[in-house]
Amino acid sequence: MSHPIAEASEASPFGSLTPDEFYARHSVSHGSEFVTNPRGLRLFTQWWTPLPPAPTLGVLAVVHGYTGESSWLVQLTSVFFARAGFATCALDHQGHGFSDGLVAHIPDVNPVVDDCIAFFDSFRARHAPPGLPAFLYAESLGGAIALYVALRQPGAWAGLVLNGAMCGISAKFKPPWPLEHLLFLVAAVIPTWHVVPTRGSIPDRSFKEERKRRLALASPRRTVARPRAATGLELLRICRELQGRFEEVEVPLLIVHGSDDVVCDPACVEELYARAGSKDKTLRIYPGMWHQLVGEPDESVDMVFGEMKEWLVARAAASASGAGGGDARAALDGGA
Repeated sequence: MSHPIAEASEASPFGSLTPDEFYARHSVSHGSEFVTNPRGLRLFTQWWTPLPPAPTLGVLAVVHGYTGESSWLVQLTSVFFARAGFATCALDHQGHGFSDGLVAHIPDVNPVVDDCIAFFDSFRARHAPPGLPAFLYAESLGGAIALYVALRQPGAWAGLVLNGAMCGISAKFKPPWPLEHLLFLVAAVIPTWHVVPTRGSIPDRSFKEERKRRLALASPRRTVARPRAATGLELLRICRELQGRFEEVEVPLLIVHGSDDVVCDPACVEELYARAGSKDKTLRIYPGMWHQLVGEPDESVDMVFGEMKEWLVARAAASASGAGGGDARAALDGGA
């Protein structure tokens, strides 16, 4: 089953099709709505479900990353998983996509985690058949947010797929010294200032294929501005805090990461794999791949996402049979 990114164009993630034609082609239905969070922000939410007669195997909650959104490329991944049998949902974090808030500004991750939990719980109650196993799928900063969700809701999730997760920011991408160590001063004085220099733009360092990079940049809601001071400080804090809690992670875990990721450090997810308390954990480090695995050549994308789909389907089937996930470990073999 190929990933729908092969059909996308810079004009539209749906290529030459209308949204309705695209969903019908992939045998999924689509819905969306705005919800208002306790802080008064309107958040955009959406979902994709398999069309009958295909069975629904489970629920999948998708968590996008910094400067990302639930539409555009993440929507294509959501359609991929919905077509595989998962009732899939996602929301735009504050300041991202169609949601309210200062653009790409997350000075405190905790309210964002609250938003995710509230929407995911609501989606499961309103749109998913009862009793289905529920999984989290997350990219980049979304990986850190999903880890917080899993830690807050022990036992609620049948598995977590981390794609290029932000468990540590690569030294090849961090702000240069001494700014990293003085960032707290800047954040205290001018928290929203676009002051944090990174070593290259996120799209340029994330998407290996030029076509995929252009696709990402074509989104009218993606920003390429420097991170704001308070947001940059919070991203560094999140990594430090999570690194101190790796042993608390007990959810079944699939970690996929490119070995040449210069945005989120592969060594940090290797440490998560080694220290996590999960009895069912799998690590796949793909040689030569970059931060955004969807930005690799199409054949590599199909291989990587095919492995994610197989992992989810196997655990959904095990949950349905009451057998549990088992102990599925993969050595650091370069993803072979």
